[in-house]
Amino acid sequence: MSASTESGDGTDGATASDERIGRRLLTERVSSLWLTGAGYFAIALFVLIVLTLVYQSLPLLSEYSVVQMLTSSNWSPQQNEFGFLPAIVGTIYVTILSMLMGAPIAILAAIYIAEFAEGRTKTIVSSFIDVLAAIPSVIFGLVALIVVVPLVGDYIAPAVGSGATGLGIFTVSLVMAIVVTPFIISLSVESLEALPDELRETSLGVGATQWETIRIVLLRAAGPGIFSAILLGFGRVFGATIVPAMLIGGQTQIPDSLFATGQTLPTLIVNDFGELMSVPIRQSALIFVGLALVIVVWLFNFGAMLLRKRLQQRWQYQ
Repeated sequence: MSASTESGDGTDGATASDERIGRRLLTERVSSLWLTGAGYFAIALFVLIVLTLVYQSLPLLSEYSVVQMLTSSNWSPQQNEFGFLPAIVGTIYVTILSMLMGAPIAILAAIYIAEFAEGRTKTIVSSFIDVLAAIPSVIFGLVALIVVVPLVGDYIAPAVGSGATGLGIFTVSLVMAIVVTPFIISLSVESLEALPDELRETSLGVGATQWETIRIVLLRAAGPGIFSAILLGFGRVFGATIVPAMLIGGQTQIPDSLFATGQTLPTLIVNDFGELMSVPIRQSALIFVGLALVIVVWLFNFGAMLLRKRLQQRWQYQ
């Protein structure tokens, strides 16, 4: 009787164990399907956006060649002239100048936070960086109108022998450098803090100073992540809208100096969106600008990913 009972208990225990394993496998399978579906949904959404923009750009592309539009400086939608060169030049100026001003400061700040700041100081500085990254861009634009525009127009531009109202390429670049810096700092700090302590200890153990350890060992090891952060910052500045729209002046002309007013590709859409969307060919021109922005920003992100992998592979075997 006892043997029969033990046999029954063993069978029930095995059955319960099989049921738990079955539920676990089912949960893992459902989770895997959800994750796979989410990934494919993101891809499908991107493809749908691109196809929509391409389709809406066809009226323009059927009448004008891409080369003609990209190399022409005449932007007069009322006369059906769609030259994007001034906006392209303005976008390139703003992007490069912003990164030249913002990237070095961001890297130095990241080194300080990750390697020098300790305890409460590190917590306070990191929290302020996070707050800056979370401030809406329009707030930076409003403060810049009150502070930066008069500063540039009354002091900086005259100091270099240039007359300016304060609105223009330099002002936008300066403010966008401030906007993008917290973003680069956060990603760079993550890359530095992810490095194992053995790298630091080994370098210091062979007689290197702390700065030599940072410059020769840590920046080299964290280089892929830092380069990715900078390239992602490029993409963010390139696609910025509200700050350039408020500060660049809105003049569709090729800038003849850093303090001149101009236009960027995103501000071209913002400034002309309302009045041009009622005419199909003009609407198509603005949508083509949006298509170009999507492609370029995607190339920045994709390039950042490839560069990071290549640098990781190269430095892994050195």
